[in-house]
Amino acid sequence: MSTAMIDTAPAPITVALLTLPESSASTVFGFYDALASVRRDWTLLHGGPLQPSPFLPVLVSPDGLPLVTGNGVRITPQASLAQLPAPQVAVVTDLNVAPGADLGEAAEPVVEWLRRCHQAGGLLASACSGALLLARTGLLDGLDATSHWAYCDHLQRAFPRVRWHAERGLVVTGDRQRILMAGSGVSWHLLVLSLIARYAGPEEAMRVARINLMDVNTTTPQAYASLTHGCQAADPVIAGCQQWASMHYADAAPVMRMVAMAGLAERTFKRRFGAATGMTPLAYVHHVRLEEAKQMLESGELPVDSIAQEVGYSDTSFFTRLFKRKVGLSPAQYRQRFGRLAHQLRGSAALERITPSSSPAA
Repeated sequence: MSTAMIDTAPAPITVALLTLPESSASTVFGFYDALASVRRDWTLLHGGPLQPSPFLPVLVSPDGLPLVTGNGVRITPQASLAQLPAPQVAVVTDLNVAPGADLGEAAEPVVEWLRRCHQAGGLLASACSGALLLARTGLLDGLDATSHWAYCDHLQRAFPRVRWHAERGLVVTGDRQRILMAGSGVSWHLLVLSLIARYAGPEEAMRVARINLMDVNTTTPQAYASLTHGCQAADPVIAGCQQWASMHYADAAPVMRMVAMAGLAERTFKRRFGAATGMTPLAYVHHVRLEEAKQMLESGELPVDSIAQEVGYSDTSFFTRLFKRKVGLSPAQYRQRFGRLAHQLRGSAALERITPSSSPAA
């Protein structure tokens, strides 16, 4: 019997991105890029070994042939509807059509494909005016739903058995909550983050949000930045100190501890640390501490003074001033903004997960 190791890595989640002549290329490719970036981009920016995304986004069109969108962007799909009959997730992004447009019988093969995907156990999602197609499946009858504010009045008249909410940025509904809908504009950001949270976990979704500055409100880009930026130092002595700091950032006198661990003269250590990381040892410790504080503000309700103590600052006022200078928001402002997003993403992840085994392989 062969003793070769068996690869037990889970198969990626197939996400079919419906591509039509009416599709907005920016949203289609934005979805594609966000899903493909999960895990990969965070490790790339932090110097770790590259990891593949847990998602496999696929551009799907009715016939699989190249098409030109309304803005003149040429898209070459990767599959036809027949070639991908039952993806785990099917997404209809926004459509460049008037609110009262009649998509006609030409849309029926797409509508039927969406029905089959859902019947096979898949999750359906729509962004903005993509709700026009999703509503035609009949799967929204009796449910809450959302779309772009300019389309909801028409949709209410055309599909009166659906409860349309123009004011809601995201709606999660249906059997086993397998229908996700985003409303106006860049609410698709929250939709793709919710998909990532549901399948890969809220932490991965928050990482994508922070790398790509995804938020439905205006926020300084500093607030999204990972303060522990940069790669692991090539200098093995300094790399060992970085690893130690990632675990012992709250220790008293961490720089002196690293100097002793490195076995170097203090001046030599600081010179080598700066050459390897681009910052002083003390600045690096501050960055690690503040990054941990951001995670704590996102994920819990611990008071700010307690968080300051936890990450190594006995003076809460100093911690607050340093945090605001480096992040662009006070700790309280950061928690208000990103704690809400993290809570939404944890809620998405807590929904009953749809595993690859829920639908047959394509």
